[in-house]
Amino acid sequence: MLNATVMEPIADSTSPDAAAAVDSALARSAAGGDMQAFEALYRRHAGRVHGVIQRLVGFHGVRAEDLTQEAFVRAWQALPAFRFESAFGTWLHRLAVNTALMELRSRRNGPRFDEDEDAIEGLGLADSAGHSTALSMDLERAVATLPPRARAVLVLYDVEGWKHEEIAAELGMAVGSSKAQLHRARHLLRERLGVHA
Repeated sequence: MLNATVMEPIADSTSPDAAAAVDSALARSAAGGDMQAFEALYRRHAGRVHGVIQRLVGFHGVRAEDLTQEAFVRAWQALPAFRFESAFGTWLHRLAVNTALMELRSRRNGPRFDEDEDAIEGLGLADSAGHSTALSMDLERAVATLPPRARAVLVLYDVEGWKHEEIAAELGMAVGSSKAQLHRARHLLRERLGVHA
C-alpha cells in the first residue's frame, strides 16, 4: 500500500472547495475500507505531509520518510472514527504534525535528542581557516540545524500558522516558553544565515 518513496501530490487545477469535496468523498470511501480511495488520498497529500514532518525533524530524510509513513498508517487506523467536522486535509495535516511532535518528545530524554542539541552549537561559526561555514547555508539547512524545540516552535508558528497557545499545549510547555523558543530560533537563524538585523 504505502511505499517508502514519497510521491508528489496530484496536480489539482480545481478550486480548494472542489479539492476538499474530492478529499471528503475519498475519505468516506476509505473509512469504509476502500484501499484504493486511501491510496488516492495518500498521493494527493503525501508531499505536504512529508514537507511539514521534514521541517519539524530537521530534514533528516529517512526519519522524515519513516514518520510520513507512520502518519499515514495512523490516518488509516483512525479514519473510521473521523467525524468530517473539518476538512480531511486539515485533519490529516494535524495528525502528521502530532506524529512528528510525539517522536520529538520521545527523543527529548534520549541520547539522540541531546546529541542533536549539542551538535548544532558549532555550526555557523568560523572554521579553523577563519571562513564562515554559514555563508553557503540555505534557509532549509539553517532551520534543520536549530535545536529541536526551537525548530518545532518556529515551524509551527511561522510556517504552519499555529498560535503560541496551541504550540504550548502540543509541546507541553508554557506559552511564554513557546515565545522564548521562537525568539531563540529566529535569533539563531539570523546568526547562521549571516543576517544582521
